[in-house]
Amino acid sequence: MFTGIIEGIGTVRSLDEGVLQLESVRIGADPWRVGESIAVNGACLTLINYSDELRFDISPETLQRTALEGLVPGSRVNLERAMKADGRFGGHIVQGHVDATAEVGAILSTDNSTVFRFQVLSDLDRYLIDKGSVTIDGISLTVVHPNDGEFDVWVIPHTLQETNLGDRKIGDLVNVEFDVIAKYVEKLTSR
Repeated sequence: MFTGIIEGIGTVRSLDEGVLQLESVRIGADPWRVGESIAVNGACLTLINYSDELRFDISPETLQRTALEGLVPGSRVNLERAMKADGRFGGHIVQGHVDATAEVGAILSTDNSTVFRFQVLSDLDRYLIDKGSVTIDGISLTVVHPNDGEFDVWVIPHTLQETNLGDRKIGDLVNVEFDVIAKYVEKLTSR
């Protein structure tokens, strides 16, 4: 489980034949461990090597469901290690199971924040509530003004600086994970 609080930024070396390689980066005091779960742009991946680079296998299902396939050498990715049981819960419940991709529809600068507008398929609008939680490329954010699959998030300068969200341009695809509680409530009440 993750919280959506990004711990570091990785840089893509390559993505070839289902293997993602990132330049080696250090996050926190604990050493990397083969087999640990790491959220890469919000997608939970298993670390398979960490010598001079971080290496992950990516299944065809993950490539099909996420925006990871669009990564190229030099792309920056958000990284978060799985939460420790005794850790601080700073964001919201994030599984690292990407539900869909969204397209960046607009980027607007305001006083002390940047507003990003995203568009998902309109049938996914049911998971978006005003002031509810959403994860964009692994970042825990708050939904503002959802309407017919379109929604905004207001991002403070610190978040732009500490994540790859500032790299996004209109038309880019991002990974989206909706609030897991909403999905469970839907499943339980639909029976």
